[in-house]
Amino acid sequence: MRIRPKRGPRSGSSALGLSILLGFALAGRAAEAAAPPELAAALARFRSDPPPGWSYTQTTSTEGESMVERCDARRPEFERWTLVAKNGRLPTPDELREYREGRSRRSRGGTAPKLTEQLDLSTVERIGSSEGRLTFRCALRPGEHRDTTARFLRATIVVDAPTATVESIELANLRPFSPTLGVTIVEMQTRMTYSRPDGEAPSLPQRVETRVRGTAFWFKSLDADRLVAYSDYARGGK
Repeated sequence: MRIRPKRGPRSGSSALGLSILLGFALAGRAAEAAAPPELAAALARFRSDPPPGWSYTQTTSTEGESMVERCDARRPEFERWTLVAKNGRLPTPDELREYREGRSRRSRGGTAPKLTEQLDLSTVERIGSSEGRLTFRCALRPGEHRDTTARFLRATIVVDAPTATVESIELANLRPFSPTLGVTIVEMQTRMTYSRPDGEAPSLPQRVETRVRGTAFWFKSLDADRLVAYSDYARGGK
């Protein structure tokens, strides 16, 4: 996990927080044997992004800017995303063109490391249980060889036991740290929340909230907040 400069809102079905914390996309995979059975079952069926076949609206807000996008699952892969609004208004023709070009370039990109593969399940401990919710905490493995941040973070995972689904995942530092020379991070937190399965609807992403407080070279602020909200889910079409 590397410290990168702040940027404005960016599009994409996996826009899960600031790149300073989320330079990777989440995806489910079977949990390791070390995980408690309730956690293993929830991680085995977990996925961070909306599942294929679902249309939805994604609203990104950060640094006083906002962007509303719509994903239409009925359309071909490279035509699914539409820019609906930018900073509370209809987008201009230039903004629409730039958006389409940007979406096309990102669609051709590679895949990022998966957070669920970064969970060090050998360190899992159950830290809470209330009304069918089980709370677990564990350390993180580096996502890549230049990842200098993961070791300072802990993952807190809340599982809805009756439905065997992940209700939330939070990544947060335990104390201030310096991931690289001249950079001090006081607070780093990302919280991702998901709905419970309901009828034919599976567990679906609801919000991704990211908060960073820190400085670079003792005077440049790294403070940033970002919110990605998902709404208007529909199976298939708009």
